[in-house]
Amino acid sequence: MIDEVTERVDDPSTTKGAASAGAPAAGRPSGSIGTLSLKNVRLARFRDLALVPPIILVVVVGCFVSPNFLTWRNWQDVLVSMSWIGLLVLAEGLVLLTGKMDLSLESTVGLAPGVAVWLTLPKGINHGLDLVSPGWAIPITLAVGLVIGLINAGLIVKLGLNAFIVTLGMLITLRGLLTGISGGQTFFGMQGSMMYLGTGSWLGVPVAIWVCVLAYVVAVLALRYLRAGRALYAIGGNVDAARAAGIRTDRTVAGVLILASVLAALAGIMLSGHLASVASNQGDGAIFTVFAAAVIGGVSLNGGRGSLVGAFTGILLLYLVQNVLTFGGVSGEWFDFLNGAVILVVLIITRVVAGRSKD
Repeated sequence: MIDEVTERVDDPSTTKGAASAGAPAAGRPSGSIGTLSLKNVRLARFRDLALVPPIILVVVVGCFVSPNFLTWRNWQDVLVSMSWIGLLVLAEGLVLLTGKMDLSLESTVGLAPGVAVWLTLPKGINHGLDLVSPGWAIPITLAVGLVIGLINAGLIVKLGLNAFIVTLGMLITLRGLLTGISGGQTFFGMQGSMMYLGTGSWLGVPVAIWVCVLAYVVAVLALRYLRAGRALYAIGGNVDAARAAGIRTDRTVAGVLILASVLAALAGIMLSGHLASVASNQGDGAIFTVFAAAVIGGVSLNGGRGSLVGAFTGILLLYLVQNVLTFGGVSGEWFDFLNGAVILVVLIITRVVAGRSKD
């Protein structure tokens, strides 16, 4: 049943009312739906790989800019640097598929590990309270993410408040809370358990890269093969049709919001471990990069369309561009401008090649 709903909501010429009733669009034979679905599948596959040519182009340019660009050391640095924000893109991508958005993820990246360090640091060091053993730092961080997700889900799903307004308010609230508990200072003196995800390695590959890649693999497989994963597309495409098909829409959306916050907390652990600190503004402004990566990767802000593979290539492209600019001696002050230009160019190219979209 979910597959049928997904096919209907993917059909751009099928109205929401028709999808709810399960009827084909007026004025067109029902047999054409199968053909359109096949076209949609092909278009979806194109969107997954749409950024591969730009990535290849950036790699070629990077080879000319510096002989060190293709070294494993450089690529390792790039992948480690983008691993934490890659998890944020994954989290936001899942939320966007349901037709919602979560702006508070960037603040969760800072507050969740900040609370853990605050509770575990010895008294007299960076406002530490020394209330629990440092071994509890990671569970506390994930628990804070869980609580934030529960609050978001309660306000958005149960009370029916607008997701943009709720998560914007949470972004400001969580940022202010981190500033308050840290006194506006940076937490130092982190313990081994939190440092491991940012500095450790498995089989010669940094743990952060393993965690990020594994999270994407699991999420992609879940969206493709699990009923709950396919339900996200149905809900984002047409929530009424999804509900009529028997999907527990409220429970699913709430679960995604909670999962997104937990993933953001995990990203916070990785970033804090990599930096060996938690700044009072950790994650500030990251949400802009997250949305940029998701959008140029083909994830629809309207919900129901897009892929996590595309989102991953989006963040990879942005970080490779920054890496090439660094090798080229471009000042960091120009990065935001050039990233914005890259985003606009990629959007124009994908619009021209893939055709006009609903976004």
